[in-house]
Amino acid sequence: MTFNYYLPVHVVFGCGKVDQAGELTKPWGNRALIVTGRSSAKRSGLYDRVKDSLEAQGISTVLFDKVTQNPLTTTAEEGASFAKENGCDVVVAIGGGSIMDCAKAIAFLSVNDGDINDYIFNRRQSDAALPLILIPTTCGTGSEGNGFAVLTNPENGDKKSLRCNAIVAKASIVDPQCMMTMPKKVLASVGFDALCHNIEAYTTRISQPFTDALSIYAISLIADNLVKIYTGEDDSQEAWEKITVASTIGGMVINTAGVTLAHGMEHPASGLKDIVHGHGLAALTPAVIEASCKGNPEKFGRISQILGGKGPEDCADMVRELLKKIDLSLTLTDLGITKADVPWMAENCMKVSAPSVANNPVVFTQEEIAEIYEKAL
Repeated sequence: MTFNYYLPVHVVFGCGKVDQAGELTKPWGNRALIVTGRSSAKRSGLYDRVKDSLEAQGISTVLFDKVTQNPLTTTAEEGASFAKENGCDVVVAIGGGSIMDCAKAIAFLSVNDGDINDYIFNRRQSDAALPLILIPTTCGTGSEGNGFAVLTNPENGDKKSLRCNAIVAKASIVDPQCMMTMPKKVLASVGFDALCHNIEAYTTRISQPFTDALSIYAISLIADNLVKIYTGEDDSQEAWEKITVASTIGGMVINTAGVTLAHGMEHPASGLKDIVHGHGLAALTPAVIEASCKGNPEKFGRISQILGGKGPEDCADMVRELLKKIDLSLTLTDLGITKADVPWMAENCMKVSAPSVANNPVVFTQEEIAEIYEKAL
């Protein structure tokens, strides 16, 4: 057995910790670019809390609030230009995965020249970026726990990750209270994304003891708490803490063990149709598990048992049952995907998601991936 584990992220976890934003940012800069979406952070009052905390530590701020779901490379470029024009030396993100990923790319482009797509496809490399402070407001992507920034190129629909240690946060303030204002439909989507991260990291061909231990623990936390929080059966602080921990773990384990085919196939779908990431995963994951479970029946069997099943043969059905309970039973057809889209998506999957294809418990050909897409329609 040989493996490496390296993840230089400082996670500051706990209810009320967001009020330490200024204290945690102060060592890294004096002028902060705050990155948010268009409205939710302002509407909830979280933006003002963070801004006040920064200013109390003598940190001046400017706001960039143009990030949307499935963030675009062009938005990151615009944000980086804005950061440079305003002399920002640290980036603070408040929001879900899209906001955090775009903020990472902004921090990267603020100190690196050239086309970001060259860095995404490893034609150029750099390990430099402005310091980042991340404050997640959804318990899903786990972006606060890794060095990934998923971006979509609007020119061709390519959706792929910028990856480097420089965009790992200097501090990630994970405050479960920041999650509690999420609408139910958002909770369902991001909660399922978190589950997928942990399932995929657990079953990937490059998993290792540390990621296995973390991911199987997180799968249990999600299995025990997501439906209860969604239905209102248990809306306690403890339940929210558990689901939030599981989400952050999901981001951490994929940093090391990667994701597998469900994520690899989802990126072309949402790159093409701008669909909600968690919805794409809901449509694809059961079909991918059915095709892949023979590649690691022991691990898929354990996942099934945690979700209430008996073994690998019913793992996909247990995932379907969970999706029903959170009102997320979807097909690709429901999301606007047609059979005519399948050839492009299968080809694009091989292009943008090659590591995910290679990491899957069963390595499929482009033709076989196209068949899985069709089963998910």
